Amino acid sequence: MSKIKRLVQSYRSYIAIPWRSDAAAAQRVIFCVYNENDELRLRAGIDEFQIATRDFGHGWALFDLTDTFADWLAKQRYAKKYIQQPHLLNGLMHRYLAYIKQEFEKFLEANAVTEGSVVALMGVGSLFDFLKVKAVVDELAPLVEGRLLVFFPGSYENNNYRLLDGYDGWNYLAVPITADKEF
Repeated sequence: MSKIKRLVQSYRSYIAIPWRSDAAAAQRVIFCVYNENDELRLRAGIDEFQIATRDFGHGWALFDLTDTFADWLAKQRYAKKYIQQPHLLNGLMHRYLAYIKQEFEKFLEANAVTEGSVVALMGVGSLFDFLKVKAVVDELAPLVEGRLLVFFPGSYENNNYRLLDGYDGWNYLAVPITADKEF
């Protein structure tokens, strides 16, 4: 069985567990951790996660971060200059984070997300070297009444997440789901 199929099975086992209604925002975050080499396989099988979610009576909404940086940069007044001199972007990443949050709020409103819904966040690998995933999750998690599911290309060991195995990593309170972890 492929790693992505096993990841879906692990997710299915977790999502079948009844939800606590009094959980804090950070406790409502789920990280589905997979090897970054499996990104295309995960994207091809994303419907399996949706089916598993709906099988247990939860709503589903998928927000993709992949193109957000390009969309944000294209709207900047000095976009051409930033492309020619990328170091000028260093002080502007807080604006990019604000843009993501704004787009996410519009998405939640348009999709009528409820406390019984899973909001999946795909494309976090595109944040690499721009924003920390933790910063984005910290901004978005309180906006989701149900569960925030983050598809995380990287690794998880000893309560430590590493995006694309490139950063030193960080600890986070989220529930980690891997292809090898059954609930």
